[in-house]
Amino acid sequence: MLRAFGARVGRDVVIKPSVQIKFPWRLVLDDYAQLGEHVWLDNLAPIHIGAHATVSQACHLTTGNHDFRHPHFRLRTAPIVIEAGCWIAARCTLGPGTHCQSHSVLLLGSVASGTLEPFGIYRGNPAVKVGERTFGFTPDSP
Repeated sequence: MLRAFGARVGRDVVIKPSVQIKFPWRLVLDDYAQLGEHVWLDNLAPIHIGAHATVSQACHLTTGNHDFRHPHFRLRTAPIVIEAGCWIAARCTLGPGTHCQSHSVLLLGSVASGTLEPFGIYRGNPAVKVGERTFGFTPDSP
């Protein structure tokens, strides 16, 4: 269905029930991407979710916000990019212009904007880096 409305959807993508997508034609889901239950993609600008990335249940990704300093409260938009291997844990919020670089993690209920470094672990509101993601091996191990 998403493809019929212009979304670019890779193979073996998992989309759980009750996901809301405002503008499918501004969505790219690479191979094996996952969207959990009740995820809301408020994509006034493009959202790109990379291969093997997971956006867990009840997350809110919004690409638009209003400039409260402007007399007409004008709308500002910026894309969201979640690169390959990232995990956005349940109930997180990503604001306009957020860029989650390769394999970064945003922990439960956190609020992010800006750039999350590759393999960084982030927590809080606003999210701050609290660690480095490792997989229990080094590149030289068998």
